[in-house]
Amino acid sequence: MINITPDPVFLQLGSLPLYWYGIAYAVGLALAYWVLVGQARRFGQDPELIGNGIIVIAVAALIGGRLYHVVDQWQNLYASCPVKALVPITFEQGCSGAWRFSGFSGLGVYGGLVTGIIAFVALVRYHRVNAWIWADIAAPALFTMQAVGRWGNFFNQELYGPPTNLPWGIAIDCAHRVAAYPCSTYPLATTGFHPLFLYESISGVVGALFLIWLSRRRPYPLRPGDQVLIFFIWYAAVRFSLENLRSGNWVIGGIATAQIMSILFALGAFLVLLYRHRRPAATTGAGDSEDDGFDEVLDSDDTVPADPPVDPKPA
Repeated sequence: MINITPDPVFLQLGSLPLYWYGIAYAVGLALAYWVLVGQARRFGQDPELIGNGIIVIAVAALIGGRLYHVVDQWQNLYASCPVKALVPITFEQGCSGAWRFSGFSGLGVYGGLVTGIIAFVALVRYHRVNAWIWADIAAPALFTMQAVGRWGNFFNQELYGPPTNLPWGIAIDCAHRVAAYPCSTYPLATTGFHPLFLYESISGVVGALFLIWLSRRRPYPLRPGDQVLIFFIWYAAVRFSLENLRSGNWVIGGIATAQIMSILFALGAFLVLLYRHRRPAATTGAGDSEDDGFDEVLDSDDTVPADPPVDPKPA
């Protein structure tokens, strides 16, 4: 058992605390940017498009993720004090009077994915670039962001499962326990819990490395869009499994909402994958595929190949 109950505050700057959750999000975003730049160059695309784009998508994902979490936890956290849904604050007296900032938390991944996808589609249309290729560029970065960002849950003592005797079980102090695991029944000194955040983080690391490895294969074994579809199926399968270990979830009809979203994302991505592979890639001559010469782009030392010269017609 890992008998550590971390402080969510990294640094106190006067009256303003700097929280580990925000640091995890920022570090995850920075590493995701690094992955994006490397993948863009490997796929023969312009990395200059990433700088502003990642900010737009990150803000959209924050809004969607927060909205999803507020709906998820409305009865538990926000029904009695709706203003807390707007910003993470703690009131000294009920829901009135003096208040203090209580740190960042409460983001739902699926809400962030939905609004992030909307922002992504808007950006690729604005820049007139290939959406499938850029989605593949983003796929390992999504895994990277997830792998790092989940450590914010560790410092907030959230996203944990039931008690376990496994050596990597983590301690959760009494104030952060869900109702099913009170300290009176599960003593703090001897009870460890499944670190679900860690399981998602490890899955993210493995997923990112796997997709980056795939992108280095020659000849490239996938079609444009396959990597991001693999991400959706992979993440949804892991999330669906881990939701079985959580309690106090947002449920619809007795089923955890995250599991419903996992099914929709995984099934949708799988059907798109099947549809796009329903027949071998058509060729248009000179090795150009129906996917705009994607394999040639990958094999061209990060440059887009020029069109082949056209022989003049005989007189």
